[in-house]
Amino acid sequence: MLLAEKGVKKKDARGEAFLKVSATGSNNLPEAARRAYQTAARTLARTKPGCRLPWTLLAGIGRVESDHGRYGGSQLGTDGVARPKIIGIPLNGVGPVAAIRDTDNGRLDGDKVWDRAVGPMQFIPSTWAVVGADGDGDGKRDPFDIDDAALAAGKYLCHGGFSVADSAGAARAVFSYNHSDYYVALVLAFERGYRTGIFELPPP
Repeated sequence: MLLAEKGVKKKDARGEAFLKVSATGSNNLPEAARRAYQTAARTLARTKPGCRLPWTLLAGIGRVESDHGRYGGSQLGTDGVARPKIIGIPLNGVGPVAAIRDTDNGRLDGDKVWDRAVGPMQFIPSTWAVVGADGDGDGKRDPFDIDDAALAAGKYLCHGGFSVADSAGAARAVFSYNHSDYYVALVLAFERGYRTGIFELPPP
């Protein structure tokens, strides 16, 4: 996510886990995920009308990041919380992964040495501290709750002050979410799939 990745050069701050997620899983949308994406888009239509965020863009990100909260055997509960928790690999600088030292004393990711991306939308703790949101009005900001994570992701995509309703704006916003051209291509392909019902993914 951008707040922790601005200084990252050549390395994807969260590695390339999205490649494995996007190659597996299912394109069908759990009702809890669909509701979260649509609610977040409606909220941002009121608070950030110039952004023009389509809910399908959130669905594209959710599919690539965690298969809508179903990666690694996790499932979304009726409360929108992914159980067991979805926690990424340590961001320790090994291989394609950037080195991001712990910023939350392990509160969210259980790691007091390195940060890890967490939840259905895979926020790193330092980014969640800035954009974390309460999407379901329960008084909590929980990155493992897809209602909260979807609204936070929408806030993040809309932070640039431009419309994401067209392909150029959407690509620009998604690139800020993860600095990978192939990630952008995948997310936009899934977005088109959820919008049109036709899923045509770019070659790896």
